[in-house]
Parts: sequence; C-alpha cells; structure tokens
Amino acid sequence: MPHDHGWLRPPPQQSPGKQNPGVLVGAFTAGAVALTALAASVIMVVSEPSGDPAPAPGTDLSTHYDDGLLDRPAPMEVDPAEHPLYEVPMPAVVDCDLPSLDISSDPSWLEFSAEAGACLDTVWAPTMEELGLHPEAVEFEVSTESPDSGNDEGSTLAFYEIDHNRVTVVLPNVRELGRHVPDSDQEMVWLALMGHEYGHHVQYATGILPVSHDLRRNAEDETEELDTLRRTELQAECMAGVALNSIAEVGPADLQTVNEHFNSGGDLETHGRATNRAFWLEQGWGEETVAGCNTYDAEQRRVT
Repeated sequence: MPHDHGWLRPPPQQSPGKQNPGVLVGAFTAGAVALTALAASVIMVVSEPSGDPAPAPGTDLSTHYDDGLLDRPAPMEVDPAEHPLYEVPMPAVVDCDLPSLDISSDPSWLEFSAEAGACLDTVWAPTMEELGLHPEAVEFEVSTESPDSGNDEGSTLAFYEIDHNRVTVVLPNVRELGRHVPDSDQEMVWLALMGHEYGHHVQYATGILPVSHDLRRNAEDETEELDTLRRTELQAECMAGVALNSIAEVGPADLQTVNEHFNSGGDLETHGRATNRAFWLEQGWGEETVAGCNTYDAEQRRVT
C-alpha cells in the first residue's frame, strides 16, 4: 500500500521557484551442555531407516499442549501523540559521502537515491535500536512515470510504499522542479526529499503510520481526515530536519536552501502551509529530542 501523496510539489502558480507501542525485544539464551567422551573411539554406522517409528508405550502428553498460539493476538496499541519515540535523543552526527547528482541521468538518480538511503539508515539506526526495533533497510527506486492524476493539487516528487518498504523517486517531476534549482543546490534539495520520505519509514517502523491511516479512514469528515494527513506529513518534514542535522556535511545554510526551494511558498491542503512546513523542518533541526517532531500533539495553528 503506497503512502498517499508522498512529497508534493506545490502547483506552479503557487510555487516560489521551488499502549504506547509494544517494543518487541527477544532475548534468547542457550544452555551449554558439556559432553565427555569415555570411549577411546567412536564407530559411525550409516544405515537406511527401517520405517516409521512405532509409538512408544506410555502417557500421551500431546493433548496437553498449549493451544494459545491459535488465538488471534490482541492488537498492539499505539498513540501517535504519546510515543516512546519522542523520548529518544536526536541521532548523533554521521559522515555520509554522497555522490554528485546528474539530474538528467537515470543511473545517477538511482545511485544518489540509494546512497542517500544508506546514509539515512545509518542516521536513524540508533533511534530504532533505542526502541528495540530492527526494521529492514529501505529500498530506493526511480520511476519514469508519474502517479499523478489531473486532479492532484501538486506534483508528486517521491512516495513511500508500505507494502514494499520502498521509496520511489518520480523522475519527470523532480526534473521539472530541478530546472528551477541552481546546480549548487541540487544534492541538498533532493537529500531533504529523501529525508522526508524516510521519515514515513520511521513512522511505519514505530507503528505511527498505520495508526495514521486508521485515523484517516475512520475520520468523521474530510476536515478531520485532512488534519490527520497534515500532521503525518508535517512530522515527516520534521524528521527530514532531524536527518539533515545529523549529517556532518550539512550546515545551517543548507537548511535555509531547503526551505527556500520547498517551504517558502505554496500552501498545500495535504501537507500544510509553507510557513508550517518550514517551522517543522527547523524543529527537527534544532530540538534535543524527537519530541520536537510530535505534530500529533501540536496546537492547531501549527498543523494547518
């Protein structure tokens, strides 16, 4: 199931130029048994099995096996506004040697996306470990076809698919927007895009994204549904800020560059006003714990 909308570029006329989740931790212990061989030699004899073994006489205990596993487990409850994720410190700074990007080349796009994904895996790994989670690495792909219909409010630049644990970059749309981005800003702008989509992966791994889908599906009206969607998208934008601040090669000027091209104009009903997108990106950049990205508990004016 694709995560709806992905990262949307605002329409051209608006663009400025741009309970408590269960933490499952398995602890396995193995007992060591020391065997002392008393025989001077061991003779191994290989023979064909003589047929099915006959049941040995005695009490049959199989009827006393616990059949509890046949029961459907109780659903794990996740409150997106009160989640252990928010208590975790921001990730430490890591080094990521990203390749240069030629936006006209499909292979270059794929290489850049894959390396950015590996970098983001490294950034978020300590957070996942702190929560006792071990999600699979995200797969990054590129597509030459756009998923947009004529009714969409903007152009989808990339999207995260839950079912495939995959981020897909939509090449026609990123290239269209890329025409308005200076060459010196290209890598930073698209790294921020990867950080936003990876934020949806963090939401999925922590159980927040499935709950968000349920809240939207059960919303009483479109206003409530859009409110939940904006909180989800603005949290992913905040997580992009977390990622950018955790990459050694990124500095404050780069944050300004990202806001200039993504969040300086073009209000979106699904992703929030430009000022709020910039606010949450900076929240992720500047706060000390992931609580800075708790959009689900934020006041209404910050998620419109």
